[in-house]
Amino acid sequence: MLGGSAGNLVEWFDWYTYSAAALYFAPIFFPQGDQTAQLLQTAAVFAVGFFARPIGAWLMGRYADRVGRKAALTLSVSMMCGGSLAIAATPGAAVIGVAAPIVLLLARIFQGLSLGGEYGASATYISEMAGRRYRGFWSSFHYVTLIGGQLTALAVLIVLQHLLRKADMAAWGWRIPFVIGAGLAVVAYWLRQRMQESSSFVRAASEEAVRGSLRQLLREHPREVLTVLGFTAGGSIIFYVYTTYMQKFLANTAGFSKDQATEISALSLIAFMVAQPLCGWLSDKVGRKPMMLVAFGGGALVTWPVMTGVAETRSSWSAFGLIFAAMMIQSGYTSISAVVKAELFPTTLRTLGVAVPYAVANAAFGGTAEYVALWFKSIGSERGFYIYASALAAISFLAAMTLRETRLHSRIAD
Repeated sequence: MLGGSAGNLVEWFDWYTYSAAALYFAPIFFPQGDQTAQLLQTAAVFAVGFFARPIGAWLMGRYADRVGRKAALTLSVSMMCGGSLAIAATPGAAVIGVAAPIVLLLARIFQGLSLGGEYGASATYISEMAGRRYRGFWSSFHYVTLIGGQLTALAVLIVLQHLLRKADMAAWGWRIPFVIGAGLAVVAYWLRQRMQESSSFVRAASEEAVRGSLRQLLREHPREVLTVLGFTAGGSIIFYVYTTYMQKFLANTAGFSKDQATEISALSLIAFMVAQPLCGWLSDKVGRKPMMLVAFGGGALVTWPVMTGVAETRSSWSAFGLIFAAMMIQSGYTSISAVVKAELFPTTLRTLGVAVPYAVANAAFGGTAEYVALWFKSIGSERGFYIYASALAAISFLAAMTLRETRLHSRIAD
């Protein structure tokens, strides 16, 4: 559990460092235009990285189901390390011109391939290792470390903001988190080399079960694939609204300083992270389906008032309170996201089934969240984005309505 979770934290730290530091490096790679235009271009690169994730999910999902969860997890963290080093070492547009954003894009695609494989392999591994009785509780640590990675990225940024002058931070200080991420990836690699393989995979391998393919997944489990696509659409966009885009929204719309925006985001993420095990434990008592209905129904209802309230308030604590309330509702989904997907599929197709539909929906709706939000803002219709996010949450609510209670009908045998 430690190896799977710690490596997952490092992967997401590296992934989110891009978003956390974007306010600083956007002018370095995209010097033309105002702040919104620069952020729009970095958000486009952020989205392209997401579109690499389905390819990574397919390749690494097959690898994990054929060779093992441990092998896939070790490979994914190695790839993430390489992407972080590339971003840290790339000169800005003032030095190498158009090559700078091209290298940034390629590095982000490489990271997207890595994370596409990481999500499915780690969600599957942690869910298989958790044990039946407290599977919701233990698998919630998948999102604890996911959020922890984002929180650590923000924490590093806050420390650097206090240690460095603003000019130094903008010139070169933003590169430091990428170097740290690459170093942490080496530690995660060492931990994962020493993990044991999950008993579910070992049993399937000993029985020489036929390893699944994407064609088999779509042919034999279309309902499960559509279900994962459905509740990932709303779950992804609501998650990225409050955990990733919110930092920019606080600075670019609500009028808070960059430092205030980072600190409000960090405090809300701490609360969000702490809530995951509690909600995971609760799902072991009341079931997965009720938790998801509350998350998606609540997400559809509160997104408009929360975003409007944050945009209009001038109080940091009021902004935090609104974000905190929305995140607590969202925890009904995030805390059990990994286990619900894993419980839907058999062992020989589990990583592929968890990873591919999640990555496709996450790329389409989560990865584009910042870009769509900034596009609405650029055309002077920012509140259109609130409606868009609420509508996707409503679609996920309908998908959750069709879900069979996986706590009682899990396909994880252990």
